[in-house]
Amino acid sequence: ESIPIMRDLTEKKISSEIIFQGRFLDVRRDIVSLPNHTTSTREWIKHPGAACIVPILPDGQIALIRQYRYPVLQEMIELPAGKLDPGESPEECAKRELEEEIGYKTSKLTYLTHIHPAIGFASEKMWLYLAEELEKTERNTDHDEFVELIPTTVANAVSMVWERKITDVKTIIGILWLDKLR
Repeated sequence: ESIPIMRDLTEKKISSEIIFQGRFLDVRRDIVSLPNHTTSTREWIKHPGAACIVPILPDGQIALIRQYRYPVLQEMIELPAGKLDPGESPEECAKRELEEEIGYKTSKLTYLTHIHPAIGFASEKMWLYLAEELEKTERNTDHDEFVELIPTTVANAVSMVWERKITDVKTIIGILWLDKLR
């Protein structure tokens, strides 16, 4: 059998304009040159990146959180996560968000994988970490952030994925990675 010739599918930026500038996101409209030498428009969100944590509580349960997510107008069950601050590494972000959202520090943070949650319209890259050997501290959520801690067994978390009770992509991936590691 012959190997198919791989075409270069790269799109090259011709111009870019910021059409909205927010506190941590901006929306851009780029004109790009396509592989067939025509041009097209790409609208996308520039995102600073984020970290997601799969926290294993001292009793062996996984720490999920419940919070209202305005873009989908509903409460979601998720793993703790948050965006990177300027100059912050993914590891530092994971440790900070773990303490802010659920009130625990970790002495064992293990990189699992990274994902691109919304490749059709955003540049976001998210790093996923397993957090073990947790120690209770104080929760310190942002002034506009309201989260409820939901400790659950790994088996129950996996069931919630397959029963479609958890639909958040980072949470599904984190839970299934954890299940694969166990």
